[in-house]
Amino acid sequence: MVLRESPFTNRFLSGLYSLGQYLLFPSYWATDCLLDLRETTAEQQQNRCRPCPLRALVTGPLLLLLLLLSMPVALLGLLLWLPLQAARRPFAYKHTAPSRHPEPWELPGTGKAFSFVSANVCLLPDGLAKNSNLGQMKQRVARIGQHLTQGEASASLASPRSSQFDREEGAGPGEISASFPPDVDFLCLQEVFDQQAGARLCQLLSPFYEHIVYDVGTYGLNGCCTLKVLNSGLFLASHYPVLAAQYHCYPNGIREDALSAKGLLSVQVQLGEAQGQRIVGYLNCTHLHAPAGYSTCYGAHAQIRFDQLTMGLSWVQLFQDAHAQQGDVVAFDVFCGDFNFDNCSSGDKLEQTHIIFRQYQDPCRVGPRQDKPWAIGTLLNYLEIYEEAVSTPEKLKRTLEQEEGRRKYLACPILQDGCPDPSAAGSPWEGRRIDYILYREHPAPISLTTEVEKFSFITQLAGCSDHVAVGLRLLLNPAPQ
Repeated sequence: MVLRESPFTNRFLSGLYSLGQYLLFPSYWATDCLLDLRETTAEQQQNRCRPCPLRALVTGPLLLLLLLLSMPVALLGLLLWLPLQAARRPFAYKHTAPSRHPEPWELPGTGKAFSFVSANVCLLPDGLAKNSNLGQMKQRVARIGQHLTQGEASASLASPRSSQFDREEGAGPGEISASFPPDVDFLCLQEVFDQQAGARLCQLLSPFYEHIVYDVGTYGLNGCCTLKVLNSGLFLASHYPVLAAQYHCYPNGIREDALSAKGLLSVQVQLGEAQGQRIVGYLNCTHLHAPAGYSTCYGAHAQIRFDQLTMGLSWVQLFQDAHAQQGDVVAFDVFCGDFNFDNCSSGDKLEQTHIIFRQYQDPCRVGPRQDKPWAIGTLLNYLEIYEEAVSTPEKLKRTLEQEEGRRKYLACPILQDGCPDPSAAGSPWEGRRIDYILYREHPAPISLTTEVEKFSFITQLAGCSDHVAVGLRLLLNPAPQ
């Protein structure tokens, strides 16, 4: 099956949809600029040298006037935009001619390694990104695209693409790295909420990734019980052909999360052939419900995430049952994303015992409330992300290699009400690891053994995101007969 690139079946519907977006844009832009008047820590430091106290007083009323004047046009756009959601497939797909093809994999034969990266890139409209102490979305998306493709550009000098590697004897699987791996096969991103940022990121990555699924999610009221003004934020890039893709929206988001179409993206990719049968892999990317700060009802947020994981597992199974063919060799089944809970906080104990950790393996985890010694947190203290010690990937890497640095710059464990846990101060500090890459094996006609070759905590997005990216490299070998 070949995926259609456009979310619409014909150009007429696509044109009407674009017209609706153009009519909505002035109101959208004015609202974003109003929210963007709040300053980040970096902007406050810059403005100490050249203060401009009248900026908000002058610009704010002008933007508010523009917003009011644009409302009639926005209403026309909304009346056109909302009904078209029923005709829109909940994702767009981009296919480009590859600069180099993946090395063919045939079984029985030698093993092969696959590399995965999951990262929350916080590409929201500027006004909303200020909640994470981030701004300048256009500049950040350019830097993120450059960081994500630096390794690919260097790897493109080697042809054909190879997944073989040399493993150091006795080396452990965990590492803190200042750069992305040089040859990432699958890239799973979260919080690519801004459509312009998603389109720009797609443009930057397409010379290096042949298959990209982006603008994932439903808008308006289509398939949801509340109005969705943002998509899911999910974005997937692959070197290997995408055979099928499916998205589901979580129906139980509340508060600000109810305005975004957070959900699960499931993708089936073709990796090679085994005695005339397909070798396939499954990738499942998600972003679970985010808590709204300190709250007496933090337990309700935990239950929402728990239920979303349960729904996600059900949707994964339905997707795989629908798209499997007899004789398929399933090389990997990966479940990754920003789960918004960790394995060290007493406040996240409900999610820590979810059945997903019995169905999938977490390379960083020993059991509930216990991670492996080399695992560290992935959520940064957003108030500190512009400090000199964490301003570059190399500095952030050196900082996180020291426990003192982790205590200051990684978010601390939390209690059931979402407040910091004071009892964590005296224990070895790991921080909140809320970004995951899980995997599981499948029985197949040709049995494969899976080995974790490397798990990376990647600091290259320093200054671009409030998360540390994670990477996983799996080695797949045919089992001895």
